[in-house]
Amino acid sequence: MSDLNKVKELRKATGAGFKDCNNAIKEAGGNLDKAIEILRVKGISKASKKMSRSANEGVIVFSENKKNFSLIEINCETDFVAKNDDFIKFAKELSDINATVESNLDKLKNQKMNNGLSVDENLVNLISKIGEKITIGRLKTISNENVKNFKYLHTVVKDNLAKLGVLLSIETKSDDSKIQEFGKQLCMHIAALNPLCLKEQDLDVNIINKEKELVDEELKNSGKPKDIVEKIAEGKIKKFKLDNSLLSQDWVLDPKKKVQDIINELNVDDFSIKSFYRVKIGE
Repeated sequence: MSDLNKVKELRKATGAGFKDCNNAIKEAGGNLDKAIEILRVKGISKASKKMSRSANEGVIVFSENKKNFSLIEINCETDFVAKNDDFIKFAKELSDINATVESNLDKLKNQKMNNGLSVDENLVNLISKIGEKITIGRLKTISNENVKNFKYLHTVVKDNLAKLGVLLSIETKSDDSKIQEFGKQLCMHIAALNPLCLKEQDLDVNIINKEKELVDEELKNSGKPKDIVEKIAEGKIKKFKLDNSLLSQDWVLDPKKKVQDIINELNVDDFSIKSFYRVKIGE
């Protein structure tokens, strides 16, 4: 095999640039396996140097199979790279794999991709080729078993790639079309209002305590009597809980009603929201 053909094979196997492949072939004395290892080591070195940078851009990718719905966040440094063909191809294939491993990150990193290399190896090669920090961010899988699942993607980059994604799982045996319509609308509501939990009592105590600290800081120099300050603080915390709990939020399509009111109007006895998940690039 000529050196030119070896360079072509090396590029196909690793995705590295022509110059890097040509230099690796020369350094390896024409041995393809050794050239691949040289590129792998150099790629890891390049990638490690970029890990201290911020990666606040990227895409959210949706995939589904017979068992699951899944979302995965792939981060990079610039929006320009988020639209790069190689980046998008990697993100799409990674998302499909994620749906099969049910968002197990350790398992995901070790899975083989279409080119025979692991996810981790392809990630290193992509960083080396593109020249930006690229990371696997948040990931979530929800089962399709005995539920009705919905998804919503906002600011779509390409098919099933976006800047914001929502997964929603509803439990009901009803096949009424109004359930389908409500599921889609509720996904959009979650995207817009970003609830932190389903019900007020589900809100994380650490989040509540942090909000109390902010409220106390805001009111400490108000000059009002202590008992008045305590009542104001109590009211602010109560409002914070209601505003950040899905069922008690104002319905995005009719703010005079709460989400719970809309659910009641569906008049479906066995209706319940099993889970929801929202992820947005840069948030």
